[in-house]
Amino acid sequence: MNVDDVVVHFAPGTLTILNVVLGLIMLGIALDTSPKDFRVVLTHPKPFVVAILAQLLVLPAVTFGLTMILPVTPSMALGMILVACCPPGNISQVLTHRSGGNTALSVSMTAVGNLLYIVAMPLSIAFWGSLHPTARHLLHRVAVNPWQMLLEILLIIGLPFALGLLLRARLPRLATRVQPFVRWFGLIALVGFIVGALAGNWAVFLGVIGSVLLVVAIHDAVSLAIGYGTAVLGGLGTRERKAMTFEVGIRNAGLGLGLVFTFFGGLGGMAVVAGWWGVWDIVAGLCVATLWGMHTTRRTGSRTGDASRRAVRAGDR
Repeated sequence: MNVDDVVVHFAPGTLTILNVVLGLIMLGIALDTSPKDFRVVLTHPKPFVVAILAQLLVLPAVTFGLTMILPVTPSMALGMILVACCPPGNISQVLTHRSGGNTALSVSMTAVGNLLYIVAMPLSIAFWGSLHPTARHLLHRVAVNPWQMLLEILLIIGLPFALGLLLRARLPRLATRVQPFVRWFGLIALVGFIVGALAGNWAVFLGVIGSVLLVVAIHDAVSLAIGYGTAVLGGLGTRERKAMTFEVGIRNAGLGLGLVFTFFGGLGGMAVVAGWWGVWDIVAGLCVATLWGMHTTRRTGSRTGDASRRAVRAGDR
């Protein structure tokens, strides 16, 4: 089966549901965002600058290189580029907390990063996609308009995010009460949606899953490694390295899947890559976060490593 010739079927009404779910996820992030999260970026800009460079420059560039050496078709290559250009997913905060990383930093990076991606994402997809020797013809075939994509992303990300910030500022108690429900409902609904989309196109999925499994696993592992590696090169601490690992390695593939159906007509390789990524990065991320947290606990007595530091300070006294 040639995945480039396959179209994944998706009902228009279902696409509306996906956009609502993505909007709920962004609303949940905003409800958990306070002005201090933005001030942290101004007072301690180094981790944020490292994270943005890793996400906007390093990850797409390395992904571009992977598409040149891995056995991928043009539509799969464009799907990988699309995922790499997506904003970070909100589960990165959950994984950062589970691993014992700096959750406050993760929240700040996700909040500010998503705002930047409103503009950066469509331009980045257009830039890297147009450079690819085999995938660029797909961009020309569907005539993707970056400004139209910008408007779509603004409605899905920008509007819910702004409403969430407003609700948090005006009704903080209500925002605190509803935030966990909105956040987890959106996440569970997104995972269910992606699984349902794959199940609804099971024949297509089975026909290409062999190559997609390997490609997505490698791409996801490299993305996590980029997050950790750039944090090390940036001289960040252990807890900040954990936050960076998941901030770069976890992408909002659900948003990418929505864009595939909106702008690329459900093109097979793109849809399957984005859909499977949305499942795999959660599974892989949970495994990495759990093992990392357990390792830190065994070594220091605390998931965050605080116990070890307290013991050293007590010994000094």
